[in-house]
Amino acid sequence: MVEKKEQPKRIVLGVTGGIAAYKACELTRLLVTSEFSVHVIMTKNAREFVSPLTFSTLSGNPVAYEMFAGGAPESIEHIDLAGEADLVVVAPATANIIGKVANGIADDMLSTVIMATLAPVVFCPSMNVNMYDNPITLSNIKKLNDLGYRFVEPGEGFLACGWEGKGRLAEPLDILDAVNDIFDKKDLAGLKIMVTAGPTREPIDPVRFISNHSSGKMGYAVAERARARGAQVLLISGPSPLTPPWGVELVEVESAADMADAVKARFDDVDVVIKAAAVADITPADVFSHKLKKDECGDVLKLACTEDILKGLGEMKGDKILVGFAAETTDLVKNAKAKLKNKNLDIIVANDLTRPDSGFNADTNAVRIFDRDGNDEILPVMRKERVADEILTRIQKKAGPWKKKEK
Repeated sequence: MVEKKEQPKRIVLGVTGGIAAYKACELTRLLVTSEFSVHVIMTKNAREFVSPLTFSTLSGNPVAYEMFAGGAPESIEHIDLAGEADLVVVAPATANIIGKVANGIADDMLSTVIMATLAPVVFCPSMNVNMYDNPITLSNIKKLNDLGYRFVEPGEGFLACGWEGKGRLAEPLDILDAVNDIFDKKDLAGLKIMVTAGPTREPIDPVRFISNHSSGKMGYAVAERARARGAQVLLISGPSPLTPPWGVELVEVESAADMADAVKARFDDVDVVIKAAAVADITPADVFSHKLKKDECGDVLKLACTEDILKGLGEMKGDKILVGFAAETTDLVKNAKAKLKNKNLDIIVANDLTRPDSGFNADTNAVRIFDRDGNDEILPVMRKERVADEILTRIQKKAGPWKKKEK
């Protein structure tokens, strides 16, 4: 018997007339690559900024924009779009569309669909700062919030109109996070999870340091997916070029010693620790106040071992769930199993750094997951966000029996 594949969630994306309409193109692409079925509605003014052909090409579906464009008499397009939507997203959402909906006006395709749908509606405001701060706009937003409509806050900064302030459309990735939040099961609600990510930098002198190739992508993916699934997340990150996930508390550190201090200071406050950071194993025994000359280095540069943070946590973990990573180039299984036992871990995630599709800087990972119960699972190559979900699902199963008890 062939298993029936779940149909993709259907998102109606409303695009209104603002310069930020170009960002809706990237949002469409992100939604499609995230396996949503996207159906775009454009207002008349939106078509002054972007062609409907662009959105139909990106979404793979026709773009709706006329209320009376003809068609089969048994089909009423705005009712069909409203009824079949799992979610309506308006990005950019101008003061005009927010005002229309807040006051019950339905005089074009988009406003009519919004009024007719029973699906959740998310507005992503984008407008001049003075328009956003206008008491009428703020009153309309409050009214819609009180009625159960959702908003993704605009950003602050330099606006296309020349003013500076609040009113920039949220970044497409942030809007995608908000969309995923609506559909994600909150199976980690009630858990406090600490995630460590990125490399550390061990200073040699004012201009040099010892580090590694870690980008932080795996740890940041774990933090983002844990938050999306309802956990309260603390991300302790070494230097990374990545943007921290929305809704996650961030603590930034530099060295292995900094990482150790931050982790131990917060350890008592969390239920789960996921140590995805690539903490340096060695550090200069002395930090020099001046820049070393090349001919000095061989004589004066001596190394020492850094603190084994994970082992220390294992010794005091109690009933907390402790997850480690083993990034190896040789003897992956042997080294991972030894680390699992010696550091008193519940789960260890092992990956082979010699593979080009796995490990530092890659967007994908191929991991093998071991746990203290003797389970050994080999996962195929997948995006790090999916690997994060696989890890979190195993944590959720282990946390299930005790996560709701009184702390």
